[in-house]
Amino acid sequence: MSELVSTRIRNTAGKLGLPHLAETIREYTRRADEGRMGYLDFLDLVLSEAVRDDRRFRQGLRLSKLPHHKTLDEYDFSFQPDLDPRKVKDLATLSFVDGKANAALLGPPGVGKTHIAVALAVAACRAGYSIYFTSLDDMVRNLKAAETAGRLTNKLGTYLRPSVLVVDEVGYQPLERAEANLVFQVISKRYEKGSIILTSNKTFSEWGQVFGDEVLATAILDRLLHHCEVISINGPSYRLKNRLTAIERENDVA
Repeated sequence: MSELVSTRIRNTAGKLGLPHLAETIREYTRRADEGRMGYLDFLDLVLSEAVRDDRRFRQGLRLSKLPHHKTLDEYDFSFQPDLDPRKVKDLATLSFVDGKANAALLGPPGVGKTHIAVALAVAACRAGYSIYFTSLDDMVRNLKAAETAGRLTNKLGTYLRPSVLVVDEVGYQPLERAEANLVFQVISKRYEKGSIILTSNKTFSEWGQVFGDEVLATAILDRLLHHCEVISINGPSYRLKNRLTAIERENDVA
């Protein structure tokens, strides 16, 4: 299949809302050749598989607990000139997920860390990976409750089963040592078995304060960063920008 044809298929699949179709069309073509399919049979195969993939994708999104389904196309890179779009788009190839590695997005509040994390998760879901989203505080709270009820092992599975675990807002609230140990269990058990995408408003040097123990923080970082792509975003806040724009409009009206 020529590059021109591949591009046309990608564009058409995107217009139909079936971008994953462009990635699998070669496999469908091979199956059609082997089965000596006619045009109508081939069309039926492609449409059936496309519908099945789309249904699987939408079901994956429902189970993921993602707060929204924004994509990288909706991210305003021009508002963050110090952020190299190529680094983010490299992550969107999902090679780090294939390799069961991690991705960390660091920066102050409001710069779009969660947007990028969710966009990567949506792309991974589209590619067939299972996803689960949680804030660090929610994960710790749920694990503590499960431990108290004697169901910790079962609850840990919630965070260990997905191919990609998105952990949002690391560092917004300091943890007690027992809480940090629960986080360590998740990180340790996922090590080289599944990917983590995390966002944090703290530098890694500050994680000792976040987890209440320098040794435990070092153990967590050792496993997390062994195979990890790190992107720092040190620009202005989108939320503040939007709020200031709203205030300016209100003043103009007044």
